[in-house]
Amino acid sequence: MIKFLIYDGSFDGFLSVVFKVYDERLSKIRILREAQYDHAHTLFDEKEVVQTNVTHAKRVWKTLKQKCSHHGLRLIYKAYLSEIAGSEESMLIFIQKQLKASSPISQNYSDPDILRLSKVVKMVDREKHRLDAFVRFRQTKEGVYFAVISPDFNVLPLNISHFKHRYADQKWIIYDLKRKYGIYYDLVRVEIITFKFDPGALSPNVGYAEEEMQFEALWKNYFKSTNITSRKNTRLHHQHVPKRYWKYLIEKRP
Repeated sequence: MIKFLIYDGSFDGFLSVVFKVYDERLSKIRILREAQYDHAHTLFDEKEVVQTNVTHAKRVWKTLKQKCSHHGLRLIYKAYLSEIAGSEESMLIFIQKQLKASSPISQNYSDPDILRLSKVVKMVDREKHRLDAFVRFRQTKEGVYFAVISPDFNVLPLNISHFKHRYADQKWIIYDLKRKYGIYYDLVRVEIITFKFDPGALSPNVGYAEEEMQFEALWKNYFKSTNITSRKNTRLHHQHVPKRYWKYLIEKRP
């Protein structure tokens, strides 16, 4: 019988599960987040909720740092950020193989388990880079630049470095509507924030500076005037700017 190990969805929570697997020498398990378990279980499942233990998580991560290359550590973390059901088992298999190996194995793509994990990470990286390009800030009345996103994967932690360096001279917030948290840069540091309200439920123009509205109107007019209808290539446009990112772009807003 397969035993389901349920964790809270945090990275420390996953590492706590890894600790438990080794500590109790468990096999024939599945690892799921709390939100995923309801869609995967049957009445006959054996399950256990694994409480997040920061001390255990740190011990596991310290061991992985000793055995993994930097690439291997990033492979594990980015796979976690994918939030794809089943990724945790692939991550555990990779960890088990790495701890048995005498050298880093994260780039051994002849191994089907590592190749499978690498494909997941490639999707996460693609989403991260697209958000680097397509996120659009709007200036609020308080002078803070604000942007909302809803990516397929939880890539916001990977975007921090890019936006911190690119917009180092202004305060900004990027908020993930799907996961209900954001990052705030105050000109010195970046911190994780949450709102008690849903920014996505507000009227599109509520709280934004008058200059922002004027700029957006000018940009839409410019975009419209420079668009050459006879040279329109919808297929190529969708290839470079997938439709699901249009909601971020000023020129695509109604």
